Amino acid sequence: MRAVLQLVTEASVTISNKVSGKIKKGYFILLGIENGDSQQDIDWLCGKISKIRLFADENDKMNLSIRDVNGEILVVSQFTLHASIKKGKRPSFIKAAKPEIAIPLYKQFISSIAKEIKLPIQTGEFGAKMDVALINNGPVTIIIDSKNPY
Repeated sequence: MRAVLQLVTEASVTISNKVSGKIKKGYFILLGIENGDSQQDIDWLCGKISKIRLFADENDKMNLSIRDVNGEILVVSQFTLHASIKKGKRPSFIKAAKPEIAIPLYKQFISSIAKEIKLPIQTGEFGAKMDVALINNGPVTIIIDSKNPY
């Protein structure tokens, strides 16, 4: 399971001209689910995301977590995070989990991260064509992969 975590001052996702999720200060997370991912990947990733200290303290040091600042989270599914461009000119998505596997894991990730940070989570819609808007704060962008934890 792979997440691209962006520190934002605001973010939103729009589907068919309707805003489906919108946050202010917090994390915008693109979540890619691959074949072989499980609850263990979700638990590890949610633990890491809830505890990572990316927000500035009073000394302008990255020292505060999402919980410390009562931040918000917007999660969008993103199968293209598992694209391979090793051969040819078109990406292959063979590592990305099929919807029948990915959708339950995506929903479980949302539930698990909500429990971990004790705040509601905003989302996009799995498989939908979405327009994303965000203001990356910093800019800070972190890639976290449960298959490469160190």
